[in-house]
Amino acid sequence: MKGRIMIAAPKSGSGKTTVTCALLQALRDSGEKVTAFKCGPDYIDPLFHQKVIGVPSYNLDTFFTGEEGTAQLFCGHAADGGVAVMEGVMGLYDGLGGVREEGSSYHLAEVTDTPIILVADVKGMGRSILPLLAGFLQYDTKHLIRGVILNRITHGFFDTVKPLIKEELSLPVLGFLPDQERFRVESRHLGLVMPEEIAGIREKLSAVAGAFAKTVSLPALLKIAAGAEELPVGVGDELRPAVAVSPVIAVARDEAFCFYYEDNLLLLEACGARLVFFSPLHDQKLPEGCHGLLLGGGYPELYAAGLSQNTGMRGAVREAVKSGMPIVAECGGFLYLHDTLTDRNGKKYAMAGVVPGECYDTGRLVRFGYVELQEKRRLFLPEGGKIRGHEFHHYDSTNNGDGVLAKKPVTGKSYPCVLEGESCWMGFPHLYYPSNPAFVRAFVEKAGRYALRFPISFR
Repeated sequence: MKGRIMIAAPKSGSGKTTVTCALLQALRDSGEKVTAFKCGPDYIDPLFHQKVIGVPSYNLDTFFTGEEGTAQLFCGHAADGGVAVMEGVMGLYDGLGGVREEGSSYHLAEVTDTPIILVADVKGMGRSILPLLAGFLQYDTKHLIRGVILNRITHGFFDTVKPLIKEELSLPVLGFLPDQERFRVESRHLGLVMPEEIAGIREKLSAVAGAFAKTVSLPALLKIAAGAEELPVGVGDELRPAVAVSPVIAVARDEAFCFYYEDNLLLLEACGARLVFFSPLHDQKLPEGCHGLLLGGGYPELYAAGLSQNTGMRGAVREAVKSGMPIVAECGGFLYLHDTLTDRNGKKYAMAGVVPGECYDTGRLVRFGYVELQEKRRLFLPEGGKIRGHEFHHYDSTNNGDGVLAKKPVTGKSYPCVLEGESCWMGFPHLYYPSNPAFVRAFVEKAGRYALRFPISFR
């Protein structure tokens, strides 16, 4: 590893994603090998890193995997060398419930001993920039903040305020980005819009990276990154395949289903599964020879008409589940399995018909935040075992299930969720599999047993 750095901010909406993407693109353009990381449970920012810029990207979350586990995941992905760039989440010190350190960008930087560059949106500010930065520096007990980039500021005022910051705070000012519409990335209720929805996104980010290279000191950033010390982290336990055979798990991946943690997929493969991808939107049938189904989250509500019109796929999924094929469905995948989905305009669409019930847009955020999940019966987890995840959805269901108890880590409040059986786990929570690999082993083992029952390709 040539070094590592975190791009963080005082609050959401400060320009972290824009600066991170510009930095990643600038590093690639300069010939540097780079790996991206996203702090927290966000799915969409890594898609910008992967699809638009073309660099590998992984989630890191100290709530999901604890301090040691998170550091091990980071070291495993960054071991190939190059520069590691982490993108923070929310405000630098905002963790669980907005009040705990755990899960915050700062906690991740602390666990991985990563230098932090603050991105401060200073539009409409003058000398007030100084006490804002001074407060963040005072709270930085580990002295990880090594520089600042000022966002939405004119070149003239940047030249005026830069020496004041250096003189009064001894904080390196690495550059700025002006206030321009082309530097902004659109958002919707679940975060940023998807990369493919933004016209000319590659050209846009290329232009931003070009401007970034002119107004931000890339050599200074690389010097700070290179100053990070090597991490003395041991190697985690090696996972053995869960079964003698290698069951094929069909993973839904298209415009409607695209929310997957990369480490979830890697863990499935480490436990012996072979992954094949299919589109519930465009394909007419499931991949031949599959022995398990994984339906991740996404935006099925935006593609409800197309999903409904694809009667071949809806029937194939329904028959596969009826045959006993193991299935895990999370959030958007859970919506797809219902009898019907009613969108925000009140239009009702037929879905796969696996879950007897209706799902509908509530017009508000139903569930938000981290959860720890424990089964009422031992089906996918060891006795007393728990797996961690995250919820963020505006849709609700008339049949949320009650096979699992979800508990909020800060308030301690709990509620039932998830439709669960011997071969199915279907519910709103997005799971982070490395928080309990036993879940993955159980899923793969169930798919392996199904493969032995149905050695001939499923049709």
